[in-house]
Amino acid sequence: VQLQASGGGLVQAGGSLRLSCAASGRTFSAYVMGWFRQAPGKEREFIATISRAGGSRYYTDSVKGRATISRDDARSTVYLQMNSLKPEDTAVYYCAAGSTSHIGTTLKEYAYWGQGTLVTVSS
Repeated sequence: VQLQASGGGLVQAGGSLRLSCAASGRTFSAYVMGWFRQAPGKEREFIATISRAGGSRYYTDSVKGRATISRDDARSTVYLQMNSLKPEDTAVYYCAAGSTSHIGTTLKEYAYWGQGTLVTVSS
């Protein structure tokens, strides 16, 4: 499956962004989807994941209450809505697809990765 992330940009602290990740090539509904991010000089970290049917979602503590992951299987797209953005949210955001039967929070659980979209939050 090929993934194309979009929606990043420059936003002021307190603002919002919706990231999108469009999939092609395989049956989108068969994949667990996740969002990760990588800040300059730091390792890639888990942000959010959603199950194949969309019934289960999980977030890292730093974005709980500010982020919502969702999926539209008809459009083969996963979204990440980020609100109340902080300068520490600045990073390249990556979407990923995994074939596991459960939601995953580690990089190794995802076999397919998008190219990343840059989010910059100014103070």
